[in-house]
Amino acid sequence: MSSPAIRVQNLHRYFDQLRAVSGVSFEIPSGSVCGFVGANGAGKTTTMRILASLDYPTIGTAEICGHDIVNYPAKVRSLIGWMPDHFGKYDHMTVFEYLDFYCRALGYRGKERLMRIQEVMEFTDLIPLTDRLSDKLSKGMTQRLGLGRALLHDPQVLIMDEPAAGLDPKARVELKHLIRVLADEGKTIFISSHILSELGEMCDSLLFINNGQIVHHGDSESLKHGTGLQEGFIYDVQILGEAQALSDWAVLHPKVEFMEQRKHGGRIRITSQDPSKSAEVLRMMLKDGLQVIEFHREERNLEDAFIDILGQLESNQTPPPLPATV
Repeated sequence: MSSPAIRVQNLHRYFDQLRAVSGVSFEIPSGSVCGFVGANGAGKTTTMRILASLDYPTIGTAEICGHDIVNYPAKVRSLIGWMPDHFGKYDHMTVFEYLDFYCRALGYRGKERLMRIQEVMEFTDLIPLTDRLSDKLSKGMTQRLGLGRALLHDPQVLIMDEPAAGLDPKARVELKHLIRVLADEGKTIFISSHILSELGEMCDSLLFINNGQIVHHGDSESLKHGTGLQEGFIYDVQILGEAQALSDWAVLHPKVEFMEQRKHGGRIRITSQDPSKSAEVLRMMLKDGLQVIEFHREERNLEDAFIDILGQLESNQTPPPLPATV
């Protein structure tokens, strides 16, 4: 059995008393796409920067294709393509000149360099932008340029930090397509995003981090139907009149949790898996004067499942002491 493309074992990263990453362990198989999810400040970027050899762990190990990032950083950098959420561009430098600059820095020369730039520009659809200034591109074009730069040396592992942030719908679809093509070519992709629904569509597995610790690792279906999630069913309820009336009503009923307000009602959770309880809730709504025009059950989405997991983790426990550094 081949070794994983990414292996992280008991990874800790502290900045004085700030616990950015605390005891993280996971493995990502070669040729798979893994989505990395967490709130701002959860430890995503710190973990990814360590994997990209741009930062070092306080304790623990991280490996890319079997190579330790601390002991063999040069080898690791030859194996990865790093696409940060923001990257620098240069004034008065065209798209071609930008890629040519980095291709030269990577050691490509002569015809081989030109061929590699051509291949990357064709793959990322940058040919029409060859003579455009690199610092005057739209967000979607800029992300394609960043992906092109990351792919110049044909890396085995691609680490992407929030590549879909700020993209319009068309650009997000194009990015998803490129990621799946790369995965089909056998590359391993580790990608962070706040858009859980899109990660569920393109990723083979999802890795959730909260307060520097991994709280879930599995596919999207295991997340939506896994243990540890809140019991009950979620319903979309549409009413006549003010949507606020539904949330006001739910506050008075302990077996009903108001989850999200919508234009003509909202989403509620009925904390029971007994269908008769749902029918009883609907009868109470009508009895109490809510003019319900639509009432249907929804499948738990990834956002719901993530929030449920975080809700299960909330406690007032004191965090464990910092382990001693070596």
